Amino acid sequence: MMKESRPGESPKVLVIDDEPRLVRLLKANLESSGYRVASALNAHDGIEAVGEESPDLVLLDVALPDGDGFSVCRRIREFSDVPIIMLTARSREGDKLEGFHSGADDYVTKPFSSPELMARVKAVMKRRGAKDKQEKTEVSVGDIHINFVQRRVHKGGHEIRLTNIEYSLLHELAINSGKVLLHSELLSRVWGTEYKDELEYLRAYIRHLRRKIEDDPGNPTIIKSVPGIGYTFATDE
Repeated sequence: MMKESRPGESPKVLVIDDEPRLVRLLKANLESSGYRVASALNAHDGIEAVGEESPDLVLLDVALPDGDGFSVCRRIREFSDVPIIMLTARSREGDKLEGFHSGADDYVTKPFSSPELMARVKAVMKRRGAKDKQEKTEVSVGDIHINFVQRRVHKGGHEIRLTNIEYSLLHELAINSGKVLLHSELLSRVWGTEYKDELEYLRAYIRHLRRKIEDDPGNPTIIKSVPGIGYTFATDE
């Protein structure tokens, strides 16, 4: 389960960067300003750390040994709304736009001064709220368990294999559990806005999902239909 900061704790910053010297420098500056600091040296560990550490802010390098920061940012955005500041030596306007389109809150170009970075950190924390917590990283309903960080779905302890589209659809439903999502919303989010009227696409994939996760696909209790409107994912409350 996701850890939560205890009342009175200082905000935690997660640094995802493969340059040990820069990580040490950032750690020293952040800690001297009252922040707690965690770090990861690659994309895989960084994504895992977001779920495990529950940071209040992420400093994310664009160039990582096992992937680019833009992809990491998009991956984090699948399960978390944590503020992200991207760090990069790339100064082209197109790179900055890609960073923002990936879900970053700010973009700092290397080399940067410590005062400049700390000012950016404080500004982002102020805008987003240092106490704003991440969205759910996992959901359990009945014997179904979904881990958004690992992109894994289990039923009764056994992993269920899903296609990319099936997982994307289940993800949208599950992170909004208890809410009714319109047909057009699901189609736009999973397939793209050009598919927002393709209701048969949605119905077909809902049938596929129900066969895999429902005990009785003909009488679903997890993915429920709201006739003429959309679908809702059950809560375990």
